[in-house]
Amino acid sequence: MTTKTRVPAIEGWFTLDDKAPTLLGSKCTSCGNFAFPKETYFCRNPGCQGREFAEAPLSRTGKVWSYTDACYEPPKPYMAADPYVPFALAAVELADEQMVVMGQVVPGVGVGDLSVGTEVELVLDTLYEDDEHEYVVWKWRPTGAPTGRVA
Repeated sequence: MTTKTRVPAIEGWFTLDDKAPTLLGSKCTSCGNFAFPKETYFCRNPGCQGREFAEAPLSRTGKVWSYTDACYEPPKPYMAADPYVPFALAAVELADEQMVVMGQVVPGVGVGDLSVGTEVELVLDTLYEDDEHEYVVWKWRPTGAPTGRVA
C-alpha cells in the first residue's frame, strides 16, 4: 500500500495539524482588523488606510451564524464525488475575531442538525485524492460530535 502525501487543497489558508488545525488569516498592523483569507494589499476596514499585515492564526471555534444545503454541485476547482452528494455549508462567527468564515460541515451533519448559535470547531477532511496526494480542506464540526479524523 502506497502512502499518499497530505497537502492543503489551498496552500497557506490553514495548518495541517490534525489535533488543532487553524485557519491562517491576517491582522492589519494599523487598526488590528482581521481578514480571511489573508489580506496582502489594503485593509478591509473602510476607516483604515493600512497596507501592512501580520499573519494571524484565527480561532478554531465559533458559532453558526447561518447555514444552508449545497444542493447543486459547486464549480471547479471543487472536486465533487460521482455521483454528487449534497452537503451542508455553514457561515461561522469566529469566537475571538467576531468575523464570519464560510466552510463545509463534516459529512453526516446536515441542515437538520444545525441551528443559528450551534457551537462548532475546525477539523480537517479530505476533499479529493489522486494517485500521489490527499488534498485536505477545513470543515466545521459541531462541538461534542464524535472526534477523530473525518472521512
